[in-house]
Amino acid sequence: MATKIALAGNPNCGKTTMFNSLTGATQYVGNWPGVTVEKKEGKVKGAKELVVTDLPGVYSLSPYTNEEVVSRDYLCSEEPSSVINIVDSTNLERNLYLT
Repeated sequence: MATKIALAGNPNCGKTTMFNSLTGATQYVGNWPGVTVEKKEGKVKGAKELVVTDLPGVYSLSPYTNEEVVSRDYLCSEEPSSVINIVDSTNLERNLYLT
């Protein structure tokens, strides 16, 4: 069984860039919130048993948008092995609220 790693964090903090780097994928990256609106899964390059999931951006686990529902439902019901909270270092207080 593969180890599942979820990439979570606020909108526009670098989750998809990290996902592309880990998987070799070329998912669209933009410098505005709302680019990722559904979860994306990919295998980590060079690792047979690691699957990483790029989740839409969220500020908390209390969803207000459909994208936030996707992230909340995945984190609460899919039970990933690990969750990596990607943060924007220019606004740590807001980004670490999710942690």
